[in-house]
Amino acid sequence: MQILPTLVTDRATWNATLALMPYAHVLQTWEWGDFKAATTGWTPQRVAYMHQGGVVAMAQILARRIGPLSIMYVPKGPALDYANADLRRAVLESLKRHAADRGAIFIKIDPDIGVGSGVPGDPETYPNDDPLGLAIAAEWQRAGLIFSRDQVQFRNSVVVDLRRSEDELLAAMKQKTRYNVRLSQRRGVEARYGTVDDLEILYQLYAATAKRDGFIIRPFDYYRLAWAEFMKAGLAQPIIAEYKRTPIAHVIIFGFARRAWYVYGASSDEDRVHMPTYLLQWEAMRWAKAQGMQVYDFWGAPDNFADPNDPMAGVFRFKEGFGGAVARRIGAWDFPARLLLYTGYTRVMPAVLNVMRGLARRKQHSEGQGM
Repeated sequence: MQILPTLVTDRATWNATLALMPYAHVLQTWEWGDFKAATTGWTPQRVAYMHQGGVVAMAQILARRIGPLSIMYVPKGPALDYANADLRRAVLESLKRHAADRGAIFIKIDPDIGVGSGVPGDPETYPNDDPLGLAIAAEWQRAGLIFSRDQVQFRNSVVVDLRRSEDELLAAMKQKTRYNVRLSQRRGVEARYGTVDDLEILYQLYAATAKRDGFIIRPFDYYRLAWAEFMKAGLAQPIIAEYKRTPIAHVIIFGFARRAWYVYGASSDEDRVHMPTYLLQWEAMRWAKAQGMQVYDFWGAPDNFADPNDPMAGVFRFKEGFGGAVARRIGAWDFPARLLLYTGYTRVMPAVLNVMRGLARRKQHSEGQGM
């Protein structure tokens, strides 16, 4: 199949066309590329693949220089009809040439292709495999791709079908989850839609959550861009839970192409007994449904469901209570355009990143102790 890679330089054209593509994702939007350029030094390039005068695939390729070379990443993309074998192979070969021609060590691709649903070994979740996803994984191996040791985004998730009525959505929840949603309402917790004027409130709650749960967050300016610019573009909506007019928790929902993602969430140390996070998830689903979205994606589930020590094991129990289905996905794959450099990079970088994360945790801990 002959396809013609074509650069797109107009924001509105890119987003409008992307929204029509199969497997479209908010991380492929123009705004996400601009955000990564402004905060972490990636340079975005937006490529539409043309066939017989029409766009058949799209890939926002992020590149970062490492001396004379670079690394490349297509977050949650490319977007195309993966059931079309000729098309997916043509796009993959084009991406491989793109990386090799521009001196990249490797290019990472990470589309939301499913390889199965349900938890393996758990008959209550109706586990099954997706033949298309499994076939693509085998095809990528034959094409020289390597399952990435660096899974930047969550591979698996829990998704809720929003095409049902609100009563049906509530009925699908586990009894304890449904009880906690209603308990929060009875105790006087109220949810409201946030705006850019609430950015400091959102950050304060997020910082409190990070300190309590022991994860690293970035400075306020990072989240100002991560949240405000997407809110202004109509791609994100904060929802804030208040108890006696005091903000006690929030979620920030991203939405694009009839799909919503729960990307950020936070809660204060106080008033957690009032179950605000349960009410927020219910209100987020109601908001997404009102926007005409068909899927609510909880953005993250364990890589290994059988491992009780998986970092996502605890939060997974919370998410699965909302009646969604487990979505197991293909994950991120690397094409090593320069195999020796790729091998060295993948061996050295994890150690470097671990040192940097350790320093950041110690800095965060010492700053927290001094407050």
